[in-house]
Amino acid sequence: MADTAPTPPVLRPDNPPRRRLADLARRFALRTMGDLSGVEVRGITLATADLRPGEVFVAVQGAQRHGADFAADAAARGAVAVLTDEAGADTAAATGLPVLIVDDPRRRLGAVSAWVYGTDADMPRLLGITGTNGKTSVSHLVEGILRALGWVTGLSSTAERHIADQVIPSRLTTPEASEMHALLALMRERGVEAAMVEVSAQALSRHRVDGLVFDVAGFTNLTHDHLDDYGDMATYLEAKLALFRPDRSRRAAVCVDAPEGREIARRSEVPVTTVRTPALADGPGDADWVVDILEERPDGTRFRLSDRDGRALETTVPVIGGHMASNAGLAVVMLVEAGIAWEDLVSLLDGARLPADLPGRIQRVSGPHGPAVYIDFAHSPDAFVKTLDAVRRVTPGRVLMLTAANGDRDTTKRADMGRTAVTGSDILVVTDQHPRSEDPAAIRRALIDGARSARPDAEIHEVTPPERAIEVAVSLVGEGDAILWAGPGHQHYREIAGVRVPFEAAESARAALRAADWPPEDVVG
Repeated sequence: MADTAPTPPVLRPDNPPRRRLADLARRFALRTMGDLSGVEVRGITLATADLRPGEVFVAVQGAQRHGADFAADAAARGAVAVLTDEAGADTAAATGLPVLIVDDPRRRLGAVSAWVYGTDADMPRLLGITGTNGKTSVSHLVEGILRALGWVTGLSSTAERHIADQVIPSRLTTPEASEMHALLALMRERGVEAAMVEVSAQALSRHRVDGLVFDVAGFTNLTHDHLDDYGDMATYLEAKLALFRPDRSRRAAVCVDAPEGREIARRSEVPVTTVRTPALADGPGDADWVVDILEERPDGTRFRLSDRDGRALETTVPVIGGHMASNAGLAVVMLVEAGIAWEDLVSLLDGARLPADLPGRIQRVSGPHGPAVYIDFAHSPDAFVKTLDAVRRVTPGRVLMLTAANGDRDTTKRADMGRTAVTGSDILVVTDQHPRSEDPAAIRRALIDGARSARPDAEIHEVTPPERAIEVAVSLVGEGDAILWAGPGHQHYREIAGVRVPFEAAESARAALRAADWPPEDVVG
């Protein structure tokens, strides 16, 4: 893929363990080709573009070509060996590098990477969160609380990677196993005491978190998304369930507002603590912890978290929405399960605002006058419903939704996205986000057709590009109204026909507000 927007770097420890290639082969009982004697390993990677001298190149079968076809490039970049399968062995051996052969390199990559980087022992405290929506919010809330308590923290989320005080943008929600273990090794090297990791379903299915055992695993929800990968919701749930087994985690905190969470809790093979938000739950029930929403304001949502034993605290998550209070409650419970003293949490949080920055999550970019403008990463029907409801609750006037659907992703959700968008808003503006290899007009049409099927007489505008769409959106609203721009969130680019083009939704929104004489400089919330 060509990039005009900067590509975030792959991180490595500054001083990785020195491993002998022959020891690697013996430890994992690998068949070998070539001379392994005297070869020292300094790292491991799947990508030649990220390869550094002294590393093992892992060649797997791709959609179009076998990774072994790039072994010569890897050798030129300083690779010391190739790990591949039988199909790639001869091609890899032709480079003159020693070759390690396994049946399924990707399946073995996590364990091998853990050994190479030494992340199979003496790790920081690890917390992992999975679910369709809310993973990034929970991740940043957990990390923010830990930092405020004085911990040195690490983070791997959809939005960012944090290593102590270093912050870089993310590439994938969950990086490949070799990158994940290198990142954790760097965290340990920098003195990180606890790390929070978003764990996508694809990460579990594609072995990206192999070789890790989380001290606490969390679950938010399961809603319509990623059916291009999993086909149906039952298969999607099974992919998430893999995190709640002893080879992946030691304990779990699970939101049981919906049937999918209750099934995760019931089928988990590790001890589970449950969390429930009655205002959002699909019916009566109970849980170990309860999140009661007390107040929804434009600058945050106040809630009470309590358990069966009478422990309780009241705090405010600094964004709108009952679902964000639910995410915050789950974050606090995960910390309790991780061994953080309840008294310390009460001292920090009770009567205060949660100490966290939530990038691109219902982020208000407008000032005190004119329409309120929120930018959010929502890109599924359920996320649309919850975020629109949150905006509606703090908006005295009309709600306009500006949104798009991503190309080369689950097409089955687009009609539902259009229906939920138009049902929850007074005005709908449809634009583009990441068309990728698809025709953006066809993507917009799928959203609009879904919207028209729900509300044939609705006010719907089709505007492209997004910079123009936000200008039109601002022109359609006024004082007391609100705009929810769902889709771009924290991202700083748009992906169009294989090219990442720099794009800043927040700055585009601020420019549109200034042009309409509503200066956004004094942002609230």
